[in-house]
Amino acid sequence: MLEYFAELDDPRCHINLKHLLGDLLVICVLAVIAGADGPRSIAIWVEAHADWLKKRLELPGGIPSHDMIGRLLALLKPSAFQQCFDEWLTAMRQEATNESDAREIIAIDGKTLRRSHDRGKGLGPLCLVSAWAVRAGVSLGQVAAADKSNEIVVFPELIAQIDVSKAIVTLDAAGCQRDVAEKIIAGKGDYVLALKGNQERLHEQVRDYITTQLENDFDRVKVERHEEEAKGHGRLDKLFYYQLKLPDEVPAGEDWCGLKTIGVAIRISQENGRETFDTRYYISSLKPDAKQFAGAVRGHWGIDNSLHWTLDVTFREDESRLRNRIAAENLAWLKRLAVSLIKQRKSKESVVMRRRMTGWNVNFLAEILGLGRS
Repeated sequence: MLEYFAELDDPRCHINLKHLLGDLLVICVLAVIAGADGPRSIAIWVEAHADWLKKRLELPGGIPSHDMIGRLLALLKPSAFQQCFDEWLTAMRQEATNESDAREIIAIDGKTLRRSHDRGKGLGPLCLVSAWAVRAGVSLGQVAAADKSNEIVVFPELIAQIDVSKAIVTLDAAGCQRDVAEKIIAGKGDYVLALKGNQERLHEQVRDYITTQLENDFDRVKVERHEEEAKGHGRLDKLFYYQLKLPDEVPAGEDWCGLKTIGVAIRISQENGRETFDTRYYISSLKPDAKQFAGAVRGHWGIDNSLHWTLDVTFREDESRLRNRIAAENLAWLKRLAVSLIKQRKSKESVVMRRRMTGWNVNFLAEILGLGRS
């Protein structure tokens, strides 16, 4: 791990430095994986494992205080900090996907840290836009947005930071923008973008065309179809996917880079004797292949369960009251890295239990890091 941080600029004043930058960062990574959720709990974890750490790190200034850890997290430039892990994350992603011929799906979505507001400074809750490799279970990067409404500004920035080549990138309606599509195609990837009223003309044309063809059961056009069924928590979902080549009746699509197909996902849910319907429309650079289209749509829906739910339930991210925005962003990145590492450790135990086990047993923590018993 120290090698990953070797080229990172130390943001601290160089006068009277007592702690090595690499030592501090390794400590932060280890502690967050093991259950720490802020500078104070990181420092407590360090004290509890001081003897173990002293055998593996230099620690010339001894065990760092929580103030030292907090100051460092508040000084580190988030983008530079994340870049330190690129090689590690790339290796994890490749290892996880080499066993499958299916293309990687990169879901990009925003999440608000609900209790991170600072009314004294007039700041609302921090919103982080994350890129999640669905099949690999690896976090690829994150960028902070001023608030939920400003996600649109940072989508292209995040896409430019990650490798989207050969992947299918999915975004919800907020990310359905021409410059987003251009960035993905320029990065040699494909996209599946949800369509709503923010692209009013395109949305209306796609909706009207697909509705007309549905009424005729697509008897006048060539369509790709795929159906699925899912059960869970007392609910039965039936999902119907339809994908068509971009037709002349949707002229608004001509201005979109790489746009080849349009599609719809219809979900019929039955729960407690009640039936509900949900219909969502999409544009895509993919060639007609309804099963692949369905996988991309389903993959994006799954980011809430795979990443956001885990961050809220296992890492209690929504409860974070860290006021410094830079420190909050860096700590959020450490949690996403921890989710990625824990998910790579195949086990019958849940992610919650695996994280607890890293805190109970340093040998299991070493295994999570891919080091074997330590």
